Amino acid sequence: MYKLTAAHRTLPFNSMVRVTNLSNGKTTTVRITDRGPFVDNRIIDLSLAAAREIESVGPGVVPVRIEVISGGDPFSGFFTVQVGAFKDRGNAERLKERLSASYSPIFIQDVKLEEGNFYRVRVGRISGEQQAQRLGDELRDKEGFSPMVLRLDEPNSGESTP
Repeated sequence: MYKLTAAHRTLPFNSMVRVTNLSNGKTTTVRITDRGPFVDNRIIDLSLAAAREIESVGPGVVPVRIEVISGGDPFSGFFTVQVGAFKDRGNAERLKERLSASYSPIFIQDVKLEEGNFYRVRVGRISGEQQAQRLGDELRDKEGFSPMVLRLDEPNSGESTP
């Protein structure tokens, strides 16, 4: 919270990113250390320290531009498509079961947050972000989901992989 860090869905961990508040021109440089945001219309979640630097604490959400300064290739690696997040594991298991006839692999990630446990249902282990976006589009068109493409990180980073 007090370091210049951020969460992004697909940029590799430890990437350095310049974030510019388009409302006032202020910039900060952050390290990607977490996954998120898990809200459809946001592209990055900043730590409190970073949000203060670009004066976005009051408004909470501001238009930004992000530029990758350093880090791994943002488009290579493995990705997955999140199709649901549930407080009840039974609901996650039922969705997994329903989708397993048409898609593979499907896995459930158990996430412990302040608000309680969540069970995130994810589809696929896809090489390359564009391929994952295509799967997300298929899941939206055929199944009616609001899919979210996420990078699958190395097992030692805290992300469980199928």
